[in-house]
Amino acid sequence: MPPLLHIEWNVDPVLFDLGPVQVHWYGLLFTTGFFLGYLIVQRMFVWEDKPLRDLEPLFFYVIGGAVIGARLGHIVFYNLTYYVLNPIEIFYVHQGGLASHGGGIGIIIALYLYARSRRDQPFLWITDRVVVPTILAGMFIRIGNVFNSELYGLPADVPWAFVFEQVDAVPRHPVQLYEALAYGLIFVTLFLVYRLYVLKRAQQGEAQHGLLSGLFLVLVFTARFGLEFFKAPVSDLVEVLPIDMGQLLSLPAVLLGLWLLWRVKGR
Repeated sequence: MPPLLHIEWNVDPVLFDLGPVQVHWYGLLFTTGFFLGYLIVQRMFVWEDKPLRDLEPLFFYVIGGAVIGARLGHIVFYNLTYYVLNPIEIFYVHQGGLASHGGGIGIIIALYLYARSRRDQPFLWITDRVVVPTILAGMFIRIGNVFNSELYGLPADVPWAFVFEQVDAVPRHPVQLYEALAYGLIFVTLFLVYRLYVLKRAQQGEAQHGLLSGLFLVLVFTARFGLEFFKAPVSDLVEVLPIDMGQLLSLPAVLLGLWLLWRVKGR
Protein backbone atom coordinates (compact mmCIF):
# COMPACT_ATOMS: atom_id res chain seq x y z
CA MET A 1 0.00 0.00 0.00
CA PRO A 2 1.34 3.48 -0.82
CA PRO A 3 1.88 5.78 2.19
CA LEU A 4 -1.07 7.94 3.18
CA LEU A 5 -0.96 11.57 2.20
CA HIS A 6 -0.19 13.93 5.03
CA ILE A 7 1.50 17.26 5.76
CA GLU A 8 4.94 17.28 7.35
CA TRP A 9 5.09 20.07 9.95
CA ASN A 10 8.42 21.01 11.45
CA VAL A 11 8.31 24.80 11.67
CA ASP A 12 10.51 26.44 14.28
CA PRO A 13 8.23 28.14 16.83
CA VAL A 14 10.79 30.98 17.03
CA LEU A 15 10.24 33.47 14.23
CA PHE A 16 13.62 35.14 14.71
CA ASP A 17 16.28 35.21 17.38
CA LEU A 18 17.89 38.48 18.49
CA GLY A 19 20.24 36.95 21.02
CA PRO A 20 18.70 37.67 24.43
CA VAL A 21 15.31 38.27 22.82
CA GLN A 22 13.35 35.70 20.86
CA VAL A 23 10.20 36.49 18.90
CA HIS A 24 7.87 33.50 18.72
CA TRP A 25 5.17 32.92 16.12
CA TYR A 26 2.74 32.33 18.98
CA GLY A 27 3.53 35.68 20.57
CA LEU A 28 3.23 37.50 17.25
CA LEU A 29 -0.15 35.93 16.48
CA PHE A 30 -1.37 36.53 20.04
CA THR A 31 -0.44 40.22 19.76
CA THR A 32 -1.98 40.53 16.29
CA GLY A 33 -5.29 39.12 17.49
CA PHE A 34 -5.57 41.55 20.37
CA PHE A 35 -4.42 44.51 18.26
CA LEU A 36 -7.16 43.82 15.70
CA GLY A 37 -9.60 43.39 18.58
CA TYR A 38 -8.63 46.81 19.88
CA LEU A 39 -9.38 48.38 16.49
CA ILE A 40 -12.78 46.66 16.34
CA VAL A 41 -13.81 47.86 19.80
CA GLN A 42 -12.57 51.34 18.88
CA ARG A 43 -14.98 51.39 15.94
CA MET A 44 -17.79 50.17 18.21
CA PHE A 45 -17.13 53.04 20.63
CA VAL A 46 -17.23 55.53 17.74
CA TRP A 47 -20.48 54.09 16.36
CA GLU A 48 -22.10 54.24 19.80
CA ASP A 49 -20.66 57.59 20.93
CA LYS A 50 -18.72 56.18 23.86
CA PRO A 51 -15.63 58.04 25.17
CA LEU A 52 -12.49 56.84 23.43
CA ARG A 53 -10.49 57.61 26.58
CA ASP A 54 -12.00 54.44 28.06
CA LEU A 55 -10.33 52.25 25.42
CA GLU A 56 -6.91 52.19 27.05
CA PRO A 57 -8.09 50.98 30.49
CA LEU A 58 -10.50 48.53 28.81
CA PHE A 59 -7.67 47.12 26.71
CA PHE A 60 -5.46 46.52 29.75
CA TYR A 61 -8.33 45.02 31.73
CA VAL A 62 -9.04 42.56 28.91
CA ILE A 63 -5.39 41.68 28.24
CA GLY A 64 -4.68 41.24 31.93
CA GLY A 65 -7.78 39.14 32.54
CA ALA A 66 -7.23 37.01 29.44
CA VAL A 67 -3.55 36.24 29.99
CA ILE A 68 -3.70 35.72 33.76
CA GLY A 69 -6.94 33.75 33.58
CA ALA A 70 -5.86 31.60 30.63
CA ARG A 71 -2.50 30.82 32.20
CA LEU A 72 -3.97 29.97 35.60
CA GLY A 73 -6.68 27.93 33.89
CA HIS A 74 -4.07 25.88 32.03
CA ILE A 75 -2.10 25.35 35.22
CA VAL A 76 -5.01 24.46 37.51
CA PHE A 77 -7.23 22.53 35.09
CA TYR A 78 -4.65 20.64 33.04
CA ASN A 79 -1.14 20.41 34.51
CA LEU A 80 -1.07 21.46 38.16
CA THR A 81 1.47 18.85 39.29
CA TYR A 82 3.99 19.81 36.60
CA TYR A 83 3.91 23.51 37.47
CA VAL A 84 4.13 22.84 41.19
CA LEU A 85 7.38 21.02 40.43
CA ASN A 86 8.53 23.65 37.88
CA PRO A 87 7.14 26.98 39.18
CA ILE A 88 9.44 29.16 37.07
CA GLU A 89 7.72 27.88 33.92
CA ILE A 90 4.46 29.46 35.05
CA PHE A 91 5.79 32.66 33.49
CA TYR A 92 6.73 31.09 30.11
CA VAL A 93 3.54 32.33 28.43
CA HIS A 94 5.34 32.85 25.11
CA GLN A 95 5.70 29.06 24.82
CA GLY A 96 1.94 28.52 24.88
CA GLY A 97 -0.10 26.83 27.53
CA LEU A 98 -3.23 28.99 27.79
CA ALA A 99 -6.66 27.55 28.54
CA SER A 100 -9.57 29.33 26.85
CA HIS A 101 -11.89 28.46 29.73
CA GLY A 102 -9.59 30.14 32.21
CA GLY A 103 -9.16 33.08 29.86
CA GLY A 104 -12.93 33.49 29.65
CA ILE A 105 -13.26 33.53 33.43
CA GLY A 106 -10.42 36.03 33.69
CA ILE A 107 -11.99 38.36 31.12
CA ILE A 108 -15.38 38.18 32.86
CA ILE A 109 -13.84 39.20 36.19
CA ALA A 110 -11.82 41.97 34.53
CA LEU A 111 -14.86 43.38 32.71
CA TYR A 112 -16.91 43.32 35.90
CA LEU A 113 -14.22 45.43 37.58
CA TYR A 114 -14.08 47.74 34.56
CA ALA A 115 -17.87 48.25 34.37
CA ARG A 116 -18.32 49.00 38.07
CA SER A 117 -17.11 52.59 37.61
CA ARG A 118 -18.85 53.29 34.28
CA ARG A 119 -22.62 53.66 34.40
CA ASP A 120 -22.90 54.23 30.65
CA GLN A 121 -21.26 50.84 30.02
CA PRO A 122 -23.10 48.18 32.07
CA PHE A 123 -21.46 44.80 32.52
CA LEU A 124 -23.49 42.97 29.86
CA TRP A 125 -23.18 45.93 27.48
CA ILE A 126 -19.41 45.75 27.60
CA THR A 127 -19.29 41.94 27.44
CA ASP A 128 -21.50 42.05 24.32
CA ARG A 129 -18.91 44.25 22.63
CA VAL A 130 -15.78 42.52 23.85
CA VAL A 131 -16.82 38.96 22.91
CA VAL A 132 -16.76 39.87 19.22
CA PRO A 133 -13.02 40.64 18.99
CA THR A 134 -12.22 38.06 21.69
CA ILE A 135 -13.19 35.17 19.44
CA LEU A 136 -11.11 36.70 16.64
CA ALA A 137 -8.11 36.74 18.99
CA GLY A 138 -8.91 33.11 19.81
CA MET A 139 -8.61 32.24 16.13
CA PHE A 140 -5.09 33.72 15.98
CA ILE A 141 -4.11 31.94 19.20
CA ARG A 142 -5.15 28.57 17.77
CA ILE A 143 -3.02 29.22 14.70
CA GLY A 144 -0.21 29.99 17.11
CA ASN A 145 -0.75 26.57 18.69
CA VAL A 146 0.04 25.04 15.28
CA PHE A 147 3.40 26.82 15.19
CA ASN A 148 4.10 25.55 18.71
CA SER A 149 3.12 21.99 17.69
CA GLU A 150 0.80 21.79 20.70
CA LEU A 151 -2.85 20.92 21.36
CA TYR A 152 -2.71 18.58 18.37
CA GLY A 153 -5.34 16.03 17.47
CA LEU A 154 -5.70 12.29 17.61
CA PRO A 155 -4.07 10.03 14.98
CA ALA A 156 -5.88 10.31 11.65
CA ASP A 157 -5.76 8.87 8.13
CA VAL A 158 -7.28 11.92 6.40
CA PRO A 159 -5.28 13.49 3.54
CA TRP A 160 -4.89 16.76 5.45
CA ALA A 161 -3.45 15.11 8.56
CA PHE A 162 -0.38 16.84 10.02
CA VAL A 163 2.76 15.07 11.20
CA PHE A 164 4.09 17.30 13.97
CA GLU A 165 7.70 16.18 13.67
CA GLN A 166 8.69 17.86 16.93
CA VAL A 167 6.21 15.55 18.70
CA ASP A 168 6.28 12.23 16.83
CA ALA A 169 5.90 10.70 13.37
CA VAL A 170 2.15 10.03 13.63
CA PRO A 171 -0.29 11.77 11.21
CA ARG A 172 -2.83 13.61 13.35
CA HIS A 173 -5.94 15.76 13.02
CA PRO A 174 -4.86 19.43 12.86
CA VAL A 175 -7.56 20.20 15.39
CA GLN A 176 -6.01 23.59 16.09
CA LEU A 177 -6.91 24.60 12.53
CA TYR A 178 -10.40 23.12 12.88
CA GLU A 179 -10.89 25.29 15.94
CA ALA A 180 -9.40 28.36 14.27
CA LEU A 181 -11.83 27.93 11.36
CA ALA A 182 -14.77 27.54 13.76
CA TYR A 183 -13.73 30.67 15.65
CA GLY A 184 -13.41 32.61 12.40
CA LEU A 185 -16.96 31.66 11.40
CA ILE A 186 -18.27 32.54 14.86
CA PHE A 187 -16.53 35.92 14.66
CA VAL A 188 -18.24 36.70 11.35
CA THR A 189 -21.60 35.62 12.82
CA LEU A 190 -21.24 37.76 15.96
CA PHE A 191 -20.01 40.79 14.02
CA LEU A 192 -22.93 40.60 11.60
CA VAL A 193 -25.44 40.25 14.44
CA TYR A 194 -23.85 43.27 16.11
CA ARG A 195 -23.88 45.44 12.98
CA LEU A 196 -27.29 44.41 11.63
CA TYR A 197 -29.24 44.13 14.88
CA VAL A 198 -27.56 45.05 18.16
CA LEU A 199 -26.08 48.35 16.95
CA LYS A 200 -29.35 49.48 15.39
CA ARG A 201 -31.27 48.66 18.56
CA ALA A 202 -28.69 50.50 20.65
CA GLN A 203 -28.91 53.60 18.44
CA GLN A 204 -32.69 53.51 18.85
CA GLY A 205 -32.39 53.24 22.64
CA GLU A 206 -33.78 49.69 22.65
CA ALA A 207 -30.66 47.71 23.55
CA GLN A 208 -30.99 44.12 24.74
CA HIS A 209 -27.87 43.46 26.77
CA GLY A 210 -26.64 39.88 26.82
CA LEU A 211 -27.57 38.73 23.31
CA LEU A 212 -24.03 38.62 21.90
CA SER A 213 -22.62 37.27 25.16
CA GLY A 214 -25.13 34.44 25.09
CA LEU A 215 -24.46 33.64 21.44
CA PHE A 216 -20.73 33.69 22.10
CA LEU A 217 -20.96 31.20 24.97
CA VAL A 218 -23.29 28.82 23.15
CA LEU A 219 -21.47 28.84 19.81
CA VAL A 220 -17.89 28.81 21.09
CA PHE A 221 -18.26 26.18 23.76
CA THR A 222 -20.52 23.95 21.69
CA ALA A 223 -17.79 24.01 19.06
CA ARG A 224 -15.18 23.34 21.73
CA PHE A 225 -17.18 20.40 23.08
CA GLY A 226 -17.44 18.79 19.65
CA LEU A 227 -13.84 19.41 18.61
CA GLU A 228 -12.49 17.89 21.81
CA PHE A 229 -13.41 14.48 20.35
CA PHE A 230 -10.64 15.03 17.76
CA LYS A 231 -8.08 16.35 20.25
CA ALA A 232 -5.43 14.33 22.04
CA PRO A 233 -6.30 14.23 25.77
CA VAL A 234 -4.42 16.75 27.90
CA SER A 235 -5.81 15.64 31.27
CA ASP A 236 -6.45 12.35 33.07
CA LEU A 237 -10.19 12.93 33.30
CA VAL A 238 -10.86 10.70 30.29
CA GLU A 239 -9.73 7.73 32.37
CA VAL A 240 -12.78 8.07 34.65
CA LEU A 241 -15.34 9.88 32.45
CA PRO A 242 -16.38 9.60 28.79
CA ILE A 243 -15.45 13.27 28.30
CA ASP A 244 -12.27 15.22 28.99
CA MET A 245 -11.61 18.35 31.03
CA GLY A 246 -12.23 20.73 28.12
CA GLN A 247 -15.68 19.26 27.51
CA LEU A 248 -16.55 19.23 31.19
CA LEU A 249 -15.67 22.91 31.50
CA SER A 250 -17.63 23.73 28.33
CA LEU A 251 -20.97 22.48 29.70
CA PRO A 252 -21.57 25.24 32.29
CA ALA A 253 -20.51 27.86 29.72
CA VAL A 254 -23.14 26.60 27.24
CA LEU A 255 -25.80 26.56 29.96
CA LEU A 256 -24.91 30.12 30.98
CA GLY A 257 -25.16 31.20 27.33
CA LEU A 258 -28.58 29.58 26.96
CA TRP A 259 -29.75 31.36 30.13
CA LEU A 260 -28.57 34.73 28.73
CA LEU A 261 -30.43 34.12 25.46
CA TRP A 262 -33.57 33.10 27.38
CA ARG A 263 -33.23 36.25 29.48
CA VAL A 264 -32.98 38.45 26.38
CA LYS A 265 -35.95 36.72 24.75
CA GLY A 266 -38.00 37.21 27.89
CA ARG A 267 -37.30 40.92 27.88
